[in-house]
Amino acid sequence: MVAAGALRTVPLAGELTSSLISRAADRYGLPAAGVLRLWTCRNYPARHVGGGVRADSEAVLNAAGRGVLAELCGIQPAVLARALPAFTVDDPRISSGREAALAQVRWRSAGAVAGDTAFACRSCTARRTGQTVRAVRYLPRWQRVCARHGRWLLDADADQPLEHLDLRGVPEVVAAQRRWTGVARRAVRAGAEPGQVFAVAHAVVARWWEEALHWEREEIWPRRLHQVAGGNAGTDFERWRIVSRDAVTFPEVVAVADALLDPAMTELVWRDSGAGRPRPLPADGAFCRRLGERVGRGWLGPLSAVDAGGPLLTWMGAVIRRRRGQGGPPGWRDDPWRLPREQQPATMAGQLRVLAAEQQSGGSGTRWRAAVSAEHRFRIEQMIGEAREQLEPLRGVHSGTTAEVARTLLEHLSHSAALLDQALVDTATAAVAAGVAVQEVSAWSRLPVRELAELMSQGPDQD
Repeated sequence: MVAAGALRTVPLAGELTSSLISRAADRYGLPAAGVLRLWTCRNYPARHVGGGVRADSEAVLNAAGRGVLAELCGIQPAVLARALPAFTVDDPRISSGREAALAQVRWRSAGAVAGDTAFACRSCTARRTGQTVRAVRYLPRWQRVCARHGRWLLDADADQPLEHLDLRGVPEVVAAQRRWTGVARRAVRAGAEPGQVFAVAHAVVARWWEEALHWEREEIWPRRLHQVAGGNAGTDFERWRIVSRDAVTFPEVVAVADALLDPAMTELVWRDSGAGRPRPLPADGAFCRRLGERVGRGWLGPLSAVDAGGPLLTWMGAVIRRRRGQGGPPGWRDDPWRLPREQQPATMAGQLRVLAAEQQSGGSGTRWRAAVSAEHRFRIEQMIGEAREQLEPLRGVHSGTTAEVARTLLEHLSHSAALLDQALVDTATAAVAAGVAVQEVSAWSRLPVRELAELMSQGPDQD
């Protein structure tokens, strides 16, 4: 082995200590496990369900261990301390006691040490270090665009092979990264933490993303999704929706953050609430309508205004309470930038774990989302929603002439019944195709097996 320090390994700004150790091993032509023998390991790095070591596993060193890393890389400890966020993190379990003089390492989750992590751009890594190898950095979600090479840098904690998405076909995502700098400055001037503002905006847009499959007028996100998926997400649509969400929605997140910081927009919230005369927020409120326009979707306002329990209405409620409580001590319920844990979006890693679990079951034990295509699920939900809309006007309809009431009831009920009948057939077809026994489906739907089979053979009603 070449003497430690003979080959210099330059750290990247914000790099994980474990990432630098791996790159140092590569510099010496050794596996990472061979170099890790320089330290006494007190535990093991976290692994994915499939067995691979998680790329966001972080190495926390004691004082003696930091000295070993500095010597291995040929870099002064002070330089490493400036570059590596976890380099000076202290763990009492290895920094004190009789063995503190030994070079020791303890593995921890990077998220618990210094925040979110992402894969570094390999081209940038090669330009700065001379190594075309994988590197992992601490990167907040608002700094994931490599504008130089047109890439979106993906989370490092997920069990999937991609390190980045190609943004060359979606320049608006790169442009949004530049706009975020101005939004962050506006947040500071407004006395808000930019990271908290981004988190609220990200939660709002992620909520929209989950509903977007039901938006008939949505055209922007499908185009971007297929673009970053290489032109067509194909049969792997569900996985691409998970992997690409943050990149595809980034322009809208920045636009929403900018809007939530705009005093004119908060004034619209106040007016929608009735100002000095409190009233329920209307479905056609000026704030939500204007917010939809600011994200390029003039039709979105009413949809976002009725999302009870969502982060947008929570933010609006905090703005209203703060305005009405002027003069009193502020509380956490009046902080518009406090995002409740239950409203925080699911991470890519978490969603991929759920998807993998759904796909592992076979036959009738398959998960519905894995066995039934998104288009088929959307069609069923759309028909149920339309049937619900037909029934809604029937509340309190029992006043008027007999002919008027009967006509209204029968027209709406017959339309709803037709929609529900077709939804039943589509659901039965999906269940049988997924491996559920037709006899079980027949019992659940209360239709004879022969009649059910005949209905399913006719295919979906295109009318």
